Amino acid sequence: MRRALLIPLLAVPLTGCSLLGQSAPCTEADADSQVSAVWRPADFGGRDEARIRLCVGDTCEERTSGSPEDPFASLSVRLPDDIGASTVPVRLTVTSAKGADTVVEDSTRARLKEQHPNGTSCPPTTWTATFGAHPDQGLTSPEGMKLQ
Repeated sequence: MRRALLIPLLAVPLTGCSLLGQSAPCTEADADSQVSAVWRPADFGGRDEARIRLCVGDTCEERTSGSPEDPFASLSVRLPDDIGASTVPVRLTVTSAKGADTVVEDSTRARLKEQHPNGTSCPPTTWTATFGAHPDQGLTSPEGMKLQ
């Protein structure tokens, strides 16, 4: 009887299970607070046909649209880690890489969503928003985008 009780109690620390109120171990994925835009490069024409500029407040990042053979491309503007649940101004400008003509210009306000990449009780806590970038519609919802 004593052996039957001792074996299950030894199994708990070996498996990492929490029967005695200890929390589960956290993964260690790193993540940043950010606003991102994703797009299909083929929507913008040939290789690097457009320049995508994404701004959050006064901070901007820019890159070319990418190769039409790639299923998707993205661009992110990093935010302060302590930004919290706030609303931030977002601006998208797409210009032609050849003539620098503006293809589309759009702006909106993004409500940041709380994210816990390692689980709700594990750090870090990040604040994010993601948009689709479209050559005709500007900033769109990324919902329903087939990024494959």
